Amino acid sequence: MSSTLVSETNAEPLSEIQADQISRYRAAWKTAGHAWTPRASVSRSVFPIADGADMQMFGMQASGSDQLGMLPDVGASTFGRTFAPEPDKLIEQLKADPAVMSADALLTIIPTGMGVDVNVKILDNFATHVAPAFGWQPNREGPVTGYPIE
Repeated sequence: MSSTLVSETNAEPLSEIQADQISRYRAAWKTAGHAWTPRASVSRSVFPIADGADMQMFGMQASGSDQLGMLPDVGASTFGRTFAPEPDKLIEQLKADPAVMSADALLTIIPTGMGVDVNVKILDNFATHVAPAFGWQPNREGPVTGYPIE
């Protein structure tokens, strides 16, 4: 799992750093000869703007690019951007993210301090307006496996 923060900084955006990490992880896994397929996931802060209330609550959260910063005991780090557009634009942005497209799962980061109702609305907006564009479906069948490593 790769979060919205990596302790690497270079000229590449977080999405490219994570896509490279996933690629190297899968190559090492294959080289090691493991008998099962691993899963890789990335996380993104996403707020699909489906109505005026969403725009008021989350419209100002959007950031157009990653940020670089320093963390105590870690050093320079890359902080991922926040996605807060209308669903069609969010779909375009996520499809353009190489880490999202190479991962088996996308974990959505939501604000825990805003209450259950707000969090349910964010998740419902994503499940209703965004996830179908990726062929994603609810998993009610139990554990899943990763994509085959080519």
